[in-house]
Amino acid sequence: MAAHFALFTISITLLIVVAVAEIRSTQIRSDSRSTIPFDEFGYTHIGRLNLTVTDISFSAQKTPLSQLGFFLCTLDAWVHVLEQLQEGEIHCPLESNLIKKVFTFDQLQPSSREFSTSFIVSDANQFTLAFANCMPNLEVTMNVHSVMYNFNPKTGELDFLSTGKTALPVIYLLLFIVYVLLGGVWIYTLYRKRLTVYKVHFFMLAVLILKALDLLCEDEDKSYIKRTGTAHGWDVLFYIFSFLKGITLFTLIILIGTGWSFVKPYLQDKEKKVLMIVIPLQVVANVAQVMIDETGPFGESSYTWKQVFLLVDIVCCCAVLFPIMWSIKNLREVAKTDGKAAVNLMKLTLFRQYYIIVVCYIYFTRVVVYGLETITSYRYQWTSVVAAELATLAFYVFTGYNFRPKVHNPYFAIDDEEEEAASEALKLEDEFEL
Repeated sequence: MAAHFALFTISITLLIVVAVAEIRSTQIRSDSRSTIPFDEFGYTHIGRLNLTVTDISFSAQKTPLSQLGFFLCTLDAWVHVLEQLQEGEIHCPLESNLIKKVFTFDQLQPSSREFSTSFIVSDANQFTLAFANCMPNLEVTMNVHSVMYNFNPKTGELDFLSTGKTALPVIYLLLFIVYVLLGGVWIYTLYRKRLTVYKVHFFMLAVLILKALDLLCEDEDKSYIKRTGTAHGWDVLFYIFSFLKGITLFTLIILIGTGWSFVKPYLQDKEKKVLMIVIPLQVVANVAQVMIDETGPFGESSYTWKQVFLLVDIVCCCAVLFPIMWSIKNLREVAKTDGKAAVNLMKLTLFRQYYIIVVCYIYFTRVVVYGLETITSYRYQWTSVVAAELATLAFYVFTGYNFRPKVHNPYFAIDDEEEEAASEALKLEDEFEL
């Protein structure tokens, strides 16, 4: 049994960063797990858990009901509960004084198969709602409906978002406004420089619009959850625009990396193959994200879907780097033969910078942000969202500024002095590599 509890602790550690609190309904069918985690929530000093369980049944008729029940526990307290189990001080988590016992099944009315209870939480901390089954091989079936929320004494309103995420609606709204302004600036730029606008510039505008709509839907999604505990359909729109935004962003990185439309009017076969790989993988990544959100942080398949999402996302991030590397290689080869040293040097420098920025963006949003989520207190979970969104905003601004339509850009004519200086720079670079 201690091994099962240890597995549960590992699961909490791995999945803690994806928890999103809201009203949740879960069906348990013939489940013999010793501990079944349901949801996580960051409480203030005035919080509450409403728990309704229906259609309760067991695989054995005579069952010690005191060995079955729901409880709240923090991650730190759970570590000590494991120590108590290993040292033999207790034989069931429900016996520990470190957990908050919500309801044990010996409180059920005779012949009753359901119950409802309300539990007040007065300790500000992040708690996990879990079910303990201390009877080996006993299979439990039930429907669990949990509602977690905090009470704001100043406004008299209920807040169904975890305390570390209650600021997210405002954050997403502000970011939406920023992207709308960026979109306006980009449209103005395209109008002023319309003689040097390429197809890829309109594609950049589409990416901006989809990102803004994605943030708007995320704002409404979190706002409704904050007020009512459910998304009222905004989660569906969020998934749609998140899917479109993800595909268009990766496609844009590939198109810019290949120099499509502003360097060459077509894509090579190998570049098309990268697109054919990345787009389906993005579909899989978005399906995985939906499954993670809908099954909850502790759903039976949640961990598997999280691994699928991480694997697919890493593959996509690696795939988009290949076109940029191919462009850098081609530019180096062309620079030695076509006699346009200055233009090629500027192209080469720009693509190298873009490669470095893409790598930094991927590393920051996938590794640094994940680390920030892991080490940050539950009260400041919003900081990882802000960090990721600011990094994305910086990446968009860098891409738009460096690849904006302009007359005097790296792809147009250069005077003789610049040409000679560039030729010398390319020669020095070749000598350095040799």
